[in-house]
Amino acid sequence: MFRPLKKNEQKFGAPKIKGRIHFDEKYAKVKGHGEYRLTAIDSKTKFILAEVVVAERTLEACVAFLQQIKKWCYRQMLDRYNHELKKPVKKRKLIVFVSDQFGNYKTAWKKLFYRITKLRFGVPIACKKFGLKHNNNSVERHNRELSRRFDALNVFQTHEGAEITSTLCKVLHNYINRHSMLHEKTPAQCAELILPLRTNKLLDLIHIARKLEMTTS
Repeated sequence: MFRPLKKNEQKFGAPKIKGRIHFDEKYAKVKGHGEYRLTAIDSKTKFILAEVVVAERTLEACVAFLQQIKKWCYRQMLDRYNHELKKPVKKRKLIVFVSDQFGNYKTAWKKLFYRITKLRFGVPIACKKFGLKHNNNSVERHNRELSRRFDALNVFQTHEGAEITSTLCKVLHNYINRHSMLHEKTPAQCAELILPLRTNKLLDLIHIARKLEMTTS
């Protein structure tokens, strides 16, 4: 049911990046072992730009994760870079990624976005009171909410089950649920990604995704 959404979401149009792109992971239990849900979220629009469920945070997995953002948003990153080239290096306002200091995140970023964006290392929300900057709170808050949903399911029986739940959480977050901190708008609306959704928004999204699949295949 949700596969057309996952496969064709990027055909909806590109969300406008307005804040820093924070990425991190959430640990989930999958029948006897742990897996990671990697997430990237715009700090201003709260739009989830990428997500994937993986058994290990290998370099290959991290590259595939960030590749989702490159396929979706590379043009606006390049446009921003070309516009900022006129300014001195220290005054250039490039798109910024914020991550913890996990090595494979940094290497994956270098492979895909080096020069045209910047990378900063974040710190947990708990460290903000000590004055540390670039805290990774946007994605951590999202992961706390995700933890509550995942914990309610106790444990996933299969990797596919974890993937489906992850996709559903992303869709509900981006397009369906309105957020008080966004003045009762959805992240998609804040990212200027406007879709013709009526009362049954989820069903409309699935229909749009299927239609796009048929017209572009």
